[in-house]
Amino acid sequence: MFEVPPRPPLPAEQSAAGPMSLRFEDVSQDGRLMLMSIPHGLGEVLWREVLARHAIYLGLLADGIIPILSRLVIGSLDAPISIRRSLEADAGFQLAHTVNAGGEVDRLVLNLWLDVYGECGSTYGTPPARAGERLHVGRVFAEHVFTRLFAGPGERKVLRFEGHGLPPVPEARYEWRAADALFTLPEGARWLDDELVRDTTVVVFGIGQTDANQHVNSLVYPAIVEAAALRRFHAMGEPSALLPRFAELVFRKPSFAGEAVTLATRAFAMGERLGVVGVVGADGEARPRVIAQMLFER
Repeated sequence: MFEVPPRPPLPAEQSAAGPMSLRFEDVSQDGRLMLMSIPHGLGEVLWREVLARHAIYLGLLADGIIPILSRLVIGSLDAPISIRRSLEADAGFQLAHTVNAGGEVDRLVLNLWLDVYGECGSTYGTPPARAGERLHVGRVFAEHVFTRLFAGPGERKVLRFEGHGLPPVPEARYEWRAADALFTLPEGARWLDDELVRDTTVVVFGIGQTDANQHVNSLVYPAIVEAAALRRFHAMGEPSALLPRFAELVFRKPSFAGEAVTLATRAFAMGERLGVVGVVGADGEARPRVIAQMLFER
């Protein structure tokens, strides 16, 4: 719990490493790397340098098959760092399949891993005692399910690859993690709320929150869950000067520009740390669109 799934051994052709950009707003006031600034390294290092030249992109895209993000796990690790030093990213990918209770293939997936390293330092003031030391500052796991994104209902599921040098069913077996698992707390954690508490803020999505997949970008959701969590902590009289250090999100259904959603959170404590399980959904829908678990530190 509260750990990013480890990366398995991967061949060189499924791996990439290189520099990762760092913006001023990516580092907190005490030198910790912002959680939501970590995943973009997947695009800079892995998608741009490897996957953009791979049959996953060049071949499957022509068939209308696209890997859509279904689960995202992010951890912000060691600190402090300075914005004056760039980051290093080490990433890899794996094709895999899942099976249902009857042992039949029910999904083809693309899993991505990212480890980010930086140099211990400070942007202003006296350098820390470990200045210059290489730090492991972030880690990401991104699970994608292959789908025919623009096909009609009932035609979107992909159970085999046809051609493009890809195996019909990738050999690696991947264990699917149910979304409801995010409501289970680890040993030592305790609920502060008896149930989900509806947030009073209605979130309305605009085009500025969308991407080329024609729906709201996945990284919009951690930001609105973080804001709802801080509102909940404040209402409970708990500290709110907190920084998210871990997040796991499961994406069940997309949102689109012009739609409105509401949030509900259930707060918990784990030692001195606070966290929430949050759900994002639209009124009248039986199931949430996104379920998130987020852990904060002072």
